[in-house]
Amino acid sequence: MDTGRIEAFSDGVLAIVITIMVLGLVQPEAATFESFFATTGLGLLSYLLSFVYVGIYWNNHHHMFQVADRVDGRVLWANLGLLFFISLLPFTTSWMDSTSFAQVPVILYGVVLLLMALAYFVLQSTIIRVQGKDSPLKRAIGSDWKGKVSPVLYLVGIVAAILDPGEAGVGIGIALVAFVLVAVLWVIPDRRIHRFYRESPERER
Repeated sequence: MDTGRIEAFSDGVLAIVITIMVLGLVQPEAATFESFFATTGLGLLSYLLSFVYVGIYWNNHHHMFQVADRVDGRVLWANLGLLFFISLLPFTTSWMDSTSFAQVPVILYGVVLLLMALAYFVLQSTIIRVQGKDSPLKRAIGSDWKGKVSPVLYLVGIVAAILDPGEAGVGIGIALVAFVLVAVLWVIPDRRIHRFYRESPERER
């Protein structure tokens, strides 16, 4: 089967995730900047980080399916697994915001980010298996160093949050820096698949 329906469904889910997250922002009680920063400030920052993550997955998902000419049941379920973990992002984002980045919500946020990364890896690997030994996707992603570094940074952040002494919040700070660093790493344009798709004669379907 072709990839049209799976791409359309995934786009719809990601759009809903973003909508739920923005609806979770708390409206300021007064029409002042002081009230805005006091009530919505942290929520806006956590929303921005999560929005960037959703955008990253949407971008990479789109590029990945540019070189996936067909899907089967394995790919469909792997894709649903990825969407499941992404759909948890609004909950963890809201909880982290409402508790002012308390330890357990930050840990859970990191765990969800890690599970999202692992689910994306599973989807990517499943597509490669479906395509066979001459997989265009495998050739396009190459060594995939970003995909290997990201889970390590997530784990560093999770462990740092777990070991946080609860006083200065150093561990929480390290965790948030690690999560932001991964986002920055992926926001930087990665044109491997786009370049492969543009230059490969296999792009004609």
